[in-house]
Amino acid sequence: MLLQYMSLASGSSGNCCYVGTDDYGILIDAGISARNIKKALKDNNIPMEKIVALCITHDHADHIKAAGSLGEKMGIPVYTTATIMAGMNRNYCMTDKIYSAHREIVKEVPFMIRDFELTAFEVPHDGSDNVGYRLRYGDHTFVLATDMGHITETAARYITQANYLVIEANYDATMLQNGPYPLHLKRRIVAPCGHMDNAETAEFLATHYTPALTHIFLCHLSLDNNHPQLAYKTVEGRLYNEGIRVGKDVQLATLARNHPSELYNFEK
Repeated sequence: MLLQYMSLASGSSGNCCYVGTDDYGILIDAGISARNIKKALKDNNIPMEKIVALCITHDHADHIKAAGSLGEKMGIPVYTTATIMAGMNRNYCMTDKIYSAHREIVKEVPFMIRDFELTAFEVPHDGSDNVGYRLRYGDHTFVLATDMGHITETAARYITQANYLVIEANYDATMLQNGPYPLHLKRRIVAPCGHMDNAETAEFLATHYTPALTHIFLCHLSLDNNHPQLAYKTVEGRLYNEGIRVGKDVQLATLARNHPSELYNFEK
């Protein structure tokens, strides 16, 4: 069974990814324009007609910009909690509000989208409500955990099930401390409901690795307080200290902020 994954954008200016099969797929978040979503998919021979659902992690602008357009104008069902949906419809950035397209979900209650079994799980962040997603398809388990200030026991329970893991490595602590952000924003980022830094993510991955995990994608890297090479090296080095070899035991990649990744094909 073939599972496909592609990041369309990952960062504070917009987040969106595609998870699909040969026949259909879903989007997780829609924080870039509908036009750019369509183009990225088309460039990989994925027509918009293949998109059967949109799942939303939380109601911040960089995750929902095109959600109303995709949901109400294009008729794509939008799956998220009632609290997140209410927050989305209050958000200034979403000019097309969502009503009929909403499909309400409840955290830790699995739901089906065709052959995909999805479960939303709570992550600590400062949106109205915040979730990550576990997706099961045949023997594949895909997990996305982004925009979280720390990894709770609940989040860890889902993250450690992943074969393919998209996880936040937002900032380098030294870069943030010495950087240009005002103090109130620095405090928000490092708060328990803020974002994860490279070292925290690396430590969790190194101490919770299992051979079932084959691919790690570091997401939501900060433009001003991180570098892709730094995030990569921090995680690679910490894994190496535990005897886990990147390129042999697990594949590691950083996701670009403003352009799509390659289309990954996972087979089992």
